[in-house]
Amino acid sequence: MQLVEAFFALIGDLTWGWALIPFLVVIGIFFTVVTGFVQLRFFLRMFRVLSSKNQSGDPNAISAREALLLSVGGRVGGGNIAGVAVAITLGGPGAVFWMWAVALVGMATSLIECSLAQLYKRSTGDGTYRGGPARTIIHGLGADYRWLAVLYALCLMASFAFGFNAFQGNTVAGAAEESLGIGRLWTGIGLTVLTGLIVFGGIHRIAKAADVIVPIMAVGYIGMALVIILLNITEVPGVIYSIVLNAFGLEEVVGGGMGAALAQGLRRGLFSNEAGLGSAPNVAATAEVRHPISQGITQSFSVFIDTMIICTCTALIILLGDVYAPGAEGVDGVVLTQQSLASHLGGWTSYFLTGAVLLFAFSSIIYNYYLGENALSSMTSSTMALHVLRVAVMGVVFLGATAPNATSVFFFSDPLMGVLAVVNLLALMMLFPTAKRILDDFKSQLREGVARPVLNPDNFADLDIDRSAWTGKAPD
Repeated sequence: MQLVEAFFALIGDLTWGWALIPFLVVIGIFFTVVTGFVQLRFFLRMFRVLSSKNQSGDPNAISAREALLLSVGGRVGGGNIAGVAVAITLGGPGAVFWMWAVALVGMATSLIECSLAQLYKRSTGDGTYRGGPARTIIHGLGADYRWLAVLYALCLMASFAFGFNAFQGNTVAGAAEESLGIGRLWTGIGLTVLTGLIVFGGIHRIAKAADVIVPIMAVGYIGMALVIILLNITEVPGVIYSIVLNAFGLEEVVGGGMGAALAQGLRRGLFSNEAGLGSAPNVAATAEVRHPISQGITQSFSVFIDTMIICTCTALIILLGDVYAPGAEGVDGVVLTQQSLASHLGGWTSYFLTGAVLLFAFSSIIYNYYLGENALSSMTSSTMALHVLRVAVMGVVFLGATAPNATSVFFFSDPLMGVLAVVNLLALMMLFPTAKRILDDFKSQLREGVARPVLNPDNFADLDIDRSAWTGKAPD
């Protein structure tokens, strides 16, 4: 067992050491510059997805908004509450600035990877679609690279569907036990039953659940943060000023100065928004849209919501309070956020935060499950295999909730996520010329006065795209 752990530790060092994070940042900067700062150019367009006018008339189709909320539900989680607190504790307020910076370039990366997933998606015949990095590799790079797609799919299943879901189950049970006094066994049973009801309903039920859960948790948490900001509005400029000074080492509040702020901000930001890891494209491909770039813009908005809005809310809750002490040890993670909330509005907020953690974690569970299901579907169409996966995920959630020490079994999750990130980034670089072609097509239609561009597959006859998914006609 020690040999196995050492092997995965080596993989983690080779990926999540000081190799993968700079690679993610550099590629994000490259995409940003070469596309002409596409995430800023189309920023106002991102909000259109929230309008009912942009929803498909097909009741079986997954709308762009549902795909957005499902991806937000997956991205938003412990990283937005505990992760931000850890970043500030270890890197100082300046870590927040670098989280913003990595989100800005990550928006471009997400736009590219999700647009490609849309381009190469496949129709299932029932009004829904499947896609993601595995199918992008197979249909974009060709059959010779199928082994790379299989490697990606296996890493995605192992890390997200199993490993991270065990941790999410543990998070929910721990929060319920500490704040509400509910035993882990009962939480595990309830969580497992809810998970089963949703995952056995397929992508429709998963999307509908996210359409309800995500707005509730996001609006509730953001609303709480806005109350705190308004109560401390005169202190906000000083906090922003401190964040910027600390980010560049002009005001050192923790050991390591700018280096610590940069390292923690980049690491926590990338873990939170997942841009470049290839997870969100699996969900992005399910939406019915007129043009691949439309969903790319939507998923870029998801990164903005995750980091620029929700992570910033957590940062201001902490930095506007009197609990955080620069350089102090012993209070970090979710406890720091919890105590900061209580310092602003009273002890009742611990129950509110517990509720937020429960919703965040549950939305992540159903998101992680779908990533595993989609990965499995890229390797086999067996219905039996799908049912086995669903039961296995339910078992993992129950195990993580009832036996907290069991999560140590899933030590391979982070290293394998590093592998799938490397595979995804390599595929993105190889397929970037194709992404640039469809981006130029989108821009060209806008210049010609087309308000809502439509992809014409005849203009891309050399590409292996599904003609039943892209007919050249706008959805009703």
